[in-house]
Amino acid sequence: MNGAGIARDLAGRGASVLLCEKDDLAQHTSSSSTKLIHGGLRYLEYYEFSLVRKALAEREVLLKSAPHIMRPLRFVMPHDPGMRPVWMIRAGLFLYDHLARREVLAGSHTVDLRKHPAGAPLKPGFTRGFEYSDGWVDDARLVVLNAIDAAERGATILTGWRCVDAQRGASQWQVRLRHEGTGAERAVTARALVNAAGPWAGQFLAEHAHVPGPKSLRLVKGSHIVVPKLFDHEHAYIFQNPDRRIIFAIPYEGDFTLIGTTDVEHVGAVGAARIDAAETAYLCEQASRYFAQAVKPADVVWSYSGVRPLLDDDSGDPSAVTRDYLLDLDTAQAPLLSVWGGKITTFRKLAEEAADLLSAPLQVRRGPWTRGAFLPGGDLSAWIGAPQRPDTDLQRFVQAIAQRHPDLPLALVRRLARDHGARTALVLADGLGAEVVPGLHEGELRYLHRHEWARSADDVLWRRTKLGLHLDLAQRAAVARWCQDHWKDEAATAASAASTPPSEIAWN
Repeated sequence: MNGAGIARDLAGRGASVLLCEKDDLAQHTSSSSTKLIHGGLRYLEYYEFSLVRKALAEREVLLKSAPHIMRPLRFVMPHDPGMRPVWMIRAGLFLYDHLARREVLAGSHTVDLRKHPAGAPLKPGFTRGFEYSDGWVDDARLVVLNAIDAAERGATILTGWRCVDAQRGASQWQVRLRHEGTGAERAVTARALVNAAGPWAGQFLAEHAHVPGPKSLRLVKGSHIVVPKLFDHEHAYIFQNPDRRIIFAIPYEGDFTLIGTTDVEHVGAVGAARIDAAETAYLCEQASRYFAQAVKPADVVWSYSGVRPLLDDDSGDPSAVTRDYLLDLDTAQAPLLSVWGGKITTFRKLAEEAADLLSAPLQVRRGPWTRGAFLPGGDLSAWIGAPQRPDTDLQRFVQAIAQRHPDLPLALVRRLARDHGARTALVLADGLGAEVVPGLHEGELRYLHRHEWARSADDVLWRRTKLGLHLDLAQRAAVARWCQDHWKDEAATAASAASTPPSEIAWN
């Protein structure tokens, strides 16, 4: 997320940018979040006021930039008298409401769970709760939209390319890239190098950039489970646990509930993080403390895990490690900017600060521009007129598409609108063509390959969309066969990329 955001910001300032990603965009940490745009209510307990204020201020900036992939979300916290006292929760919510200005998101208040819709799925002992606002985001699509915007502003985006070596000189970097599929190599001369490798940031510096003494990162695994939906209303829950942690239960993809997350020290290869039985049992047990319908490991239809690259602040508890970020610019020779830590909510601000730091050594004269700018597909005005509220704007947009394309099923219209926003017109431009599996057509697959760097069925089913949740094994296999039959151009892609001009900025 951070690398795509920085690439977008600097490309928009006129810099020549190359972004390389060894796998698919958002294949690891940035598609494995709880999918929230939030200030981090629980961080107030750790006195992270600066981080919370920064994140709260970003919520509405992001919601307005891409109303198709983000939306306001109301959360309900059932009160458990054995946990935090009422006065503490009220004080925290007061700060949460007032640390940053709100225009779209409603404030907090107390609710009677015996009358509120969110009380119905809960055990009868929970009669009182607290309601507040944050936002939801399709995290993987957020990364892709930043990459699209960067590319449309002149950046080169290379997926499936690994930075295998970076030699630093007095005024430039000599970078060697290797295509993961074909083994093709490419040499890049760069005036500056940005290390936005997330949990691999320290390893990249030591093994590939040959720079000693990286910052210390805490690698913390966060796992989530998805179960058939546990409630019909549109609110999400935040549950307090006896270990002082919290978990969320969020309506997900219409038919499911997303429950997470855990905080476990990660040991082993970063890219091999998987949920274990203990984490699954923990999430089921904590959710079952609140829901009248017990959640069991056998209910889990999907799970995912990611490794958070957190700044090591000597906290003993992984949950207490700061979620703030640090930008480390080294100009002793050719500029090297390393990104340590961070969270999805603050990615735009992080990218803006990173671009500000690099502007002087790169002599980039254009200033910040992303605050108030739409992400690709986010400007719906051509369809609905002037924007009003992100959530109601999307509803009006769905109606506009349905009116213009009455032949399309409404469920498909809603899904295309939420995935592509105003770019739905590009998806539909040449016709949807044959339906490969229910809800997925050849026209959209071609679009995802040509414009969004999709190269496999997994790229489509789990990151560009979440259709994998709605399809059975045979249907997912049918998508894989289609992709294998139609996307056989990887060698040509690698060869053509190797001949493109060098860039001023290289990314990993």
